[in-house]
Amino acid sequence: MLMLRAMRPAALFLLCTCAAWPQFRSTARLVVTPLTITDSKGDFVDGLSTDQLILYDNNVPQPIQVDTEIYPISLVVLVETDKMAEHILPKLAQSGILFSQLVAAYQGETALLTYADDIHKRVDFADPPDELIKAFKKLRPEGKNGVTLDAIEAALHMLSNRGPGRRPILCVVAETRDRGSNAKLDEVVRDIEQQNVAVYWMSYSEFLAPYTDRKVKTYKDVEDEKDIGKDTKKDETRVPDDSIPFDLLTGLVELSRLSKPNLCDLLTRITGASRIFSFTQKNMEHAIHAIGDEVHRQYIVSFVPPASTPGLFHRIRVEVKGRPELHVKTREGYWAIQ
Repeated sequence: MLMLRAMRPAALFLLCTCAAWPQFRSTARLVVTPLTITDSKGDFVDGLSTDQLILYDNNVPQPIQVDTEIYPISLVVLVETDKMAEHILPKLAQSGILFSQLVAAYQGETALLTYADDIHKRVDFADPPDELIKAFKKLRPEGKNGVTLDAIEAALHMLSNRGPGRRPILCVVAETRDRGSNAKLDEVVRDIEQQNVAVYWMSYSEFLAPYTDRKVKTYKDVEDEKDIGKDTKKDETRVPDDSIPFDLLTGLVELSRLSKPNLCDLLTRITGASRIFSFTQKNMEHAIHAIGDEVHRQYIVSFVPPASTPGLFHRIRVEVKGRPELHVKTREGYWAIQ
């Protein structure tokens, strides 16, 4: 009940009352894009009609259709589990139910992939919901390198097999750059666009994450506390916490990777999704709530793209008529394929 109360009332009403689920249109001759519309305070704006929205394809207005149906979600959660993620994984232990109830939600389905040097399917779409909860509690660091692009490619393959009538979403919990995949970035981007997958990303700093861990008391800590209790006057002077040494190696590794593409920024931007920076358990839980809130408050817009030269990139932007104060977030564009 706590999870359901966290969802906005309008979205929950629609999710619970829609019994028929029409096909999610994603053919080659149709471009589908989600719109997240917010006001100056960042609150979601509901109730806009088709004639209030203007979609520009390379600055040329296009006839659009705003889908009013709620499409069941196929969600793949992709978690990096290499040694750099060891301080993040324990903070995800209780997240399984959040992903399934807040993001995938009613009639949705959730799968879990983890990766480091290799990719592992921990939970498939058809597995019982309890398996997802158990799998998150069992997350442990393994391997040295996060093959992020390879893992995204594997997630896209899973989503491509879900068939028509579902809305594909990928939620990545990982650092922002790749560590040695074989997959090619341009091919992964093409697959994401052709499948109309929205890519959300919960990023973190593996350098800062250790500083958010709770310090575990040792036997010496307990004995020191007993000695302090014997003193008539307690010394309240605050001393630096030296329990976590500065990790120079981590800093050097990060510097060496700055020249690589920032997959997080790139993939969230081109799909009209969001990146949320998190490295505490509370931050992560709030991030999942925010993703679920956004996903279930979006407008799904589709249009037939104009004839174009194959391989030409078409930039998309959307405005609300007479409402310049409203902010519209959508996918960056698409590549013409015919």
